Amino acid sequence: MMNIRSWLELRSNLKENFDDICGDTFCEGDYSNIQSLRFQCSVNSGTGVIGQCVWVFAASNEELNPSTGGFSVQTQTWTCQSPLASGTTMASLLTALSGTSPLYATLPGTSTTIYDGLVDCL
Repeated sequence: MMNIRSWLELRSNLKENFDDICGDTFCEGDYSNIQSLRFQCSVNSGTGVIGQCVWVFAASNEELNPSTGGFSVQTQTWTCQSPLASGTTMASLLTALSGTSPLYATLPGTSTTIYDGLVDCL
């Protein structure tokens, strides 16, 4: 059974880690306001094996037309799949990503991090 407190702490820490680096990395250019919407995983309830984890982001770019006072708004969303090893369990994920910097922690059975997955996505 999943430890809900550890799961909620992981999601909170991931969001905080992303917010801390956004301005220096992903949040440059047209979409400077990228927001983390949700980190979510599918898990087999019998085995605890993760099927997939995704992190969903959204952003917008607004441009003011000075002659009309109107805005032109472009929106963007991203669904970033975490680079998990096949057979990763929720228990091993929670253990590996415990602590205050889960964005940079090595994912179980890999040499990659969730940050690496974001670089390929955002």
